[in-house]
Amino acid sequence: MRAADPERVIAAARAWLGTPYHDQASLRGVGCDCLGLARGVWREVVGAEPFPIPPYSRDWGETGPHEVLAEGARTMMIAVSPAKARPGALVLFRMMPRAIAKHVGILTGPDSFLHAYEWLGVIEEPLTQSWRRRIAFAFLFPDEV
Repeated sequence: MRAADPERVIAAARAWLGTPYHDQASLRGVGCDCLGLARGVWREVVGAEPFPIPPYSRDWGETGPHEVLAEGARTMMIAVSPAKARPGALVLFRMMPRAIAKHVGILTGPDSFLHAYEWLGVIEEPLTQSWRRRIAFAFLFPDEV
């Protein structure tokens, strides 16, 4: 499996800037959550989504030890070491120590990333040390399925 062009991934992600935050949505300019952003970038860069995402609750990440996002991404994407993740990579964050990874972003530069954040919508911001230390997994979008 070949990785998609990172510039294409970043351009697709930046097209979502300003999209309001909305749980479980994935419509550019209308609303999305962090997973919806990743799904939208997938559709633009790779093609149709390989399977439907079932409804999920806002507290889904607190309900068990199963790394749902990472395991799902591993079946469709190219896993890379978080330390070696480069711009264009999808990164999964642990929001609390010892919790599962439940937040998603896309690296846009060596020190910046883009994500959908509650109250703010899709934003691009610095990848501060606080964010960087939360990265648990990293994946590259494939060129095709």
